[in-house]
Amino acid sequence: QIQLVESGGGLVQAGSSLRLSCAASGRAMSTVVMGWIRQAPRKEREFVAGINGKDNMIYYTDSVKGRFTISRDDAKNTLYLEMNNLSPEDTAVYYCAADLSVYSKVVVADDYDYWGQGTQVTVSS
Repeated sequence: QIQLVESGGGLVQAGSSLRLSCAASGRAMSTVVMGWIRQAPRKEREFVAGINGKDNMIYYTDSVKGRFTISRDDAKNTLYLEMNNLSPEDTAVYYCAADLSVYSKVVVADDYDYWGQGTQVTVSS
């Protein structure tokens, strides 16, 4: 099992930046698939970014490419999501998630087994 705790959300203006953090315990992030998933009001969960511990391949959904960066600090067992040039369309609850199988599809939100409590990101126009 793995336990996940997110932090770093908040209310910002369009064009601003935020960094989300996800601290893990119980399992090394480098041995599993880690991802950031978001859910906006009245919308389905959406994969945002992920990294596969098997080969360290990184994946992004198209709408965040060039603006968001996912990274992992193995010494701290912490996952990050650096978000730049935020827009109101990025408003959502952001979840850190883990899939213990490195053979699962990183980009499929429903494949993740373990979830943090979520952190709200609100971007005003």
